[in-house]
Amino acid sequence: MEYTRLGSTGTTVSQLCYGTWRFGRETGGVVETDREQAHELLDAAWERGINFFDTANVYGTPNGKSERYIGEWLDDRDREDVVIASKVYFPFDGWGEPGPNDSGLGRKHIRAQIEGTLDRLDTDYLDLYYIHRWDEESDIVETLRTLNDLVREGKVHYLGASTMAAWQLTKALWKSDVEDLARFEVTQPLFHAGYRDDIKDYLDVAADQDMAVCPYSPLAGGFLTGKYERTDDDDPTKFEGPEGARGSLSDRFEDFYLSERGWHVLDELRAVADELDATTPQVALRWLIEQPDITCIPIVGARTVDQLDENVGAADISLSDDQFNRIVSARYAGDGERWGHRE
Repeated sequence: MEYTRLGSTGTTVSQLCYGTWRFGRETGGVVETDREQAHELLDAAWERGINFFDTANVYGTPNGKSERYIGEWLDDRDREDVVIASKVYFPFDGWGEPGPNDSGLGRKHIRAQIEGTLDRLDTDYLDLYYIHRWDEESDIVETLRTLNDLVREGKVHYLGASTMAAWQLTKALWKSDVEDLARFEVTQPLFHAGYRDDIKDYLDVAADQDMAVCPYSPLAGGFLTGKYERTDDDDPTKFEGPEGARGSLSDRFEDFYLSERGWHVLDELRAVADELDATTPQVALRWLIEQPDITCIPIVGARTVDQLDENVGAADISLSDDQFNRIVSARYAGDGERWGHRE
């Protein structure tokens, strides 16, 4: 595993971040990753050189389980060796019926949630604290001042922003500058090889401001693993895959990941993987790591140690300029027009 600076901060992290949104999460009454499995995966990630872990207060059923699993695991680690990120915004269901101040990015909600997060993680501080979404109801200056107080108090080292428009990110950075407040240093968008141009403005802001980009769903919900096959040349939403795989269970899979663009990019990822004697997921992750204008640290959510081993293998390959550019070009048709989403 190789390491990189987290944007313009002084913190060094692994080239891959391990995401824990499945920890303690119940789907259809079944826990996706229980406590024992979570600790096994955390151990495996650590042993393979990953020192950067992503969670959120609302991960788990009920909310908070993911943070609690990580906190228990941290008991056997030197806290200073581990970089932990969590998030705030959504209603937290672990405290009974939600009240009027139990969501969003107002001072009251942020203050309550950071204390719960630190308690569950059994730590005095977070390395990175994201706003999980943009809050239309709260003044961004109030949000930034509250977060700035957390930084001054030592409860948070750095701030991050997840899932927002480029203009919102720009506004927040400008407000931080003019108000002399701690700014967002890391951003967490949906970003993968088949989706890049849809957030070009957002990535341009990150590059200009030397922000780290930690994309979630870097394998497009499993689509870019290559385990799915197209079954209809005229309809990109028609596919077959392993029984029980996420694509067969989620409407979101079709809405977010299936497109003409996606299938063309997947074909090129497979071709490059053959050339490198690598796997399709490794090439998809490596393409993100090698982004030329930003520090890009994909968040992987492996469900098994074998999947994690495959993901970590992305650190052992490199793409030629031609291979990198072919993956970029696969998003475009012969006439130069970009393949659309679900066209």
